[in-house]
Amino acid sequence: MSVARNTLVQSSLTLASRVLGMVRDILLVARIGAGPVGDAWATAQQFPNLFRRIFAEGAFASAFVPTYARTLEAEGPEAARAVAQEAMRVLFAATAALTILAQIFMPWVLLLIHGGQADDAENYNLAVFLTRVTMPYLTFMALAALLSGVLNSSERFILSAGVPTILNLCLIPAAFVSPDPVITAKAASIAYFIAGVLQAGALWWGVRRQKVHLSLIGLPRLTPAVKKVMLLALPGTIAASGTQINIIVSQSLASFEVGAKSWLYAADRLYQLPLGLVGVAVGVAILPRLSRAARAMDDASSRTTMDEGIGLAMALTLPAAASLMIAPVFLIDAFFARGEFTAFDALQSGSALFHFAWGVPAFVLIKVLAPAYFAREDTKTPMRYALVSVAINTALGAGLFFWMKSLGQQGFIGLAIATSVAAWVNVILLWTTLVQRDWYRPGARLVSGLVRAALATSAMSVLVWLMLDNLEAMKASLYDSKALAAAVIVLAGGFAYAVAALLTGAVRISDIRHTMRR
Repeated sequence: MSVARNTLVQSSLTLASRVLGMVRDILLVARIGAGPVGDAWATAQQFPNLFRRIFAEGAFASAFVPTYARTLEAEGPEAARAVAQEAMRVLFAATAALTILAQIFMPWVLLLIHGGQADDAENYNLAVFLTRVTMPYLTFMALAALLSGVLNSSERFILSAGVPTILNLCLIPAAFVSPDPVITAKAASIAYFIAGVLQAGALWWGVRRQKVHLSLIGLPRLTPAVKKVMLLALPGTIAASGTQINIIVSQSLASFEVGAKSWLYAADRLYQLPLGLVGVAVGVAILPRLSRAARAMDDASSRTTMDEGIGLAMALTLPAAASLMIAPVFLIDAFFARGEFTAFDALQSGSALFHFAWGVPAFVLIKVLAPAYFAREDTKTPMRYALVSVAINTALGAGLFFWMKSLGQQGFIGLAIATSVAAWVNVILLWTTLVQRDWYRPGARLVSGLVRAALATSAMSVLVWLMLDNLEAMKASLYDSKALAAAVIVLAGGFAYAVAALLTGAVRISDIRHTMRR
């Protein structure tokens, strides 16, 4: 199966999930708004979002899949099933214990990520309560990650890519429970717990349909195979989660500025779209092929797969990043400025989105480059680079945040700058090491494709800028609706990029036909 085809499956289902996610966030942000309650709700989502992105979006699977796939191929289905079952029991025991400890010590744990508002006892206690309710999502996502890895190893991507929609389907009704922001936040936290149960259950059913019968009943044992999985998984998970850890760091610093967490959260919802639709999808799609090429010592196949993955990822990411840079405030205002989330909040959030936007290609490239290491069971090198990225983000973010506040400016904008800088440093380290080890060198066709994609993106950017310059006239013909105007601009920009990509050769009709045949 081709990278494009597997990516299409991942991206299509992820797109459905992201569309529902946008609906979810628009409804909840309008109901809860920005401010102390909004910041408490954003805090309660930090751990679930981190674990969802680590586990459900491929970081853990990136470390687990190569080991499971190698056992499946070398020793057969029963040996692979035994590895998966023992690993699942250990993972379940570890995450359940962590969840229980977090429930006990949550008031002190939140001092690390929400300490800036600890003096506001009422809303700090609300954040503690909400986070306690959402914390068990960790255990469910750990199980879901391992089960997704089993399915992905057999190149069964549909269910693992589709289950995230369950979270959105559970959270959307929470927005209609009550007009009160506090009650809405509590209902949404409970919905997180329910969604975790349903997501893990759906993947369990999918694995059983593949005739892989796993059981949680039994004591966890650190067998040699499980130790190998965990030794790879721990650094691999950290490596693939550098961007998400940086987001946690930024949100923690943002707690010292009331409303900043809510503004960063709204910006996060938009710039994470290309990361989820493209970066995660391509990374998940290329990992099984890279793993097979590494086992066969087929360097040519490995490099071709990397060229395809990077080329496809950048062809889809560059126009998205350009659009977010051109119209950050307009997009936030169009999608989120309603109810309790005001035009002022949209302005603040859009200011952060601009600086996240120029980091979007780096966020995506990290997801595409890291599997080249994971396929060779080298998870420590990406982990070291991820930790370097976290250190840079923490130091630069804190420095910019407090320096900008001392000048009377909004400090949270410095956090967005630091996150993007740290991501580009991570990309440079990953790329140069691949070249130095002779694991990957970009081919001439990839370089040509990137230049053509940049030209097509420039053409699209001109059109989007012209439409924004005539925004008021456009809105007048669209019932004065910001949302409709945004939809028209997004669709027109997408169509313009598609045409420009065909004209410049960034995308070829022959490639599309070849992909469809495969």
